Amino acid sequence: MICMSAGETVPERQALALAAAEEFANDDVKHCQAIGRHGAPLIRDGMRILTHCNAGWLAFVDVGTATAPFYAAQAQGKKFHVFCDETRPRSQGATLTAWELAQQGISHEVIADNAAGHLMQRGEIDLVIVGSDRTLGRTGEVTNKIGTYTKAVLAERHNIPCYVAIPLSTIDWELSSGREIPIEERDQSEVLGAWGAVRNPKSETRNPKSTSRVYVRVANPASGARNPGFDVTPPDLITGIITPAGIFKPNELWRNRRRLGSPA
Repeated sequence: MICMSAGETVPERQALALAAAEEFANDDVKHCQAIGRHGAPLIRDGMRILTHCNAGWLAFVDVGTATAPFYAAQAQGKKFHVFCDETRPRSQGATLTAWELAQQGISHEVIADNAAGHLMQRGEIDLVIVGSDRTLGRTGEVTNKIGTYTKAVLAERHNIPCYVAIPLSTIDWELSSGREIPIEERDQSEVLGAWGAVRNPKSETRNPKSTSRVYVRVANPASGARNPGFDVTPPDLITGIITPAGIFKPNELWRNRRRLGSPA
């Protein structure tokens, strides 16, 4: 709104708004590319990497955050495999992240959320990289999609490095405890059922690929559900936080706050 106020006419304000949006998008790409440059050295040929939920180009612009190291490593010619947690109940990993990696030509497989521990126990996962919706600059605690905390605990148990990739805008410099972060409780229907796509028989002859989204109840009809959308991972379970300014230990964020964009 501030940039638009400099325009005297509607077309001028529209042009200023468009220019500001393009500048924001270009800055977002640069930040994500920087995350990729810093994160790519963590990935070696033959690695098997676990990611959770979606923090890719559908969430950002062009590159994403948690996926940025994958794309940078691929550009360097590295060969690796990504396991995408399905991320129930909304299945962002099975639908969004898996779709992105397929478009990018990166080797990957979708796994049930509860399969990660089994694969770790058998030595089939070498690295974990996830995104974050809010990271506390004072404590290094990370809020991300529900299930992230579980994966971090499992990674710690099996001595697997667990990294979090974030843009600087994700860092909260005010809160002093992860317990202060409001955790969204979503509708219980997401847990009690699932959405899927079925072929539309009415358009079979006109468009064989035509589908319709349908919701199917899978749980006991008389049961309710809890559906927290996020959880908080403590800093001692996080190996490092990948930012556009480099990789930091969770307890290093505060002392590097000026470098990481803190206003104070």
